[in-house]
Amino acid sequence: MFDPAWLAAYSGLGLVAGFVAGLLGVGGGLLIVPVLIMMLHAQGLASGMEPQLALGTSLASILFTSLSSVNAHHRHGAVEWPLVRRIAPGIVVGTLLGALLAAQMSAWALKVFFVVFLFYAAIQMWLDFKPAPHRSLPGRSGTTVAGSVIGAVSSWVGIGGGTLSVPFMLWHNVTLHRAIATSSAIGFPIAIAGALGYVLGGWAVSDRPAGSLGFIYLPALGGIALGSVLMAPLGARTAHRTPVRPLKKIFSVLLLVLALRMASTL
Repeated sequence: MFDPAWLAAYSGLGLVAGFVAGLLGVGGGLLIVPVLIMMLHAQGLASGMEPQLALGTSLASILFTSLSSVNAHHRHGAVEWPLVRRIAPGIVVGTLLGALLAAQMSAWALKVFFVVFLFYAAIQMWLDFKPAPHRSLPGRSGTTVAGSVIGAVSSWVGIGGGTLSVPFMLWHNVTLHRAIATSSAIGFPIAIAGALGYVLGGWAVSDRPAGSLGFIYLPALGGIALGSVLMAPLGARTAHRTPVRPLKKIFSVLLLVLALRMASTL
């Protein structure tokens, strides 16, 4: 029988991840995935498939986080909707194919990829890397290719794409606040395609834990979604009023700790 204490733990994780997603536009999956892998392992669930379950559940939770945070950003008029519409097809294709591929990969390979990405994200955030704006946004074909890459990588690390899409937009002369807001909207097609890919990819897999839909663990999804929906709007509002650079440095240290913790289990 499912322990209600774990639902409270999942909700707490969602509260933190939702706030971070709204505040920094980086996707709460950077927190959700490593912590959820640890939680699943602690419960003795799905030995050998914890990364797939964590990634699928994280992407499904972004459905709720994205809707909640993008609404707050939209009220500030900060979302570049023409860009969202242009990049969405590439996002959907890249994320769906990436999720289907990840469902077939070994747990070890996914962990290695995630650890490397965590180190990258931690360094990027600590240095507060903002690529110099050199050019205008590419045309439809260039945006589609960029979206496919962002979507594929996002499906392998369980994020809404902000860690990649925000630098991409900054490089193409989109201001920081508008890039963060737009990345929240881009997270929605990533979440839809990614969740679908992990459902299909895990559908025929045996020995999944009770309460899972493909590679989405529904008890965790419920708790995380509840917490993230409550906190994502607060994070988005805070992003428009507070200097986020000091918070990014704190978050980068947390990502580094999580990366080292995961690396020690490889």
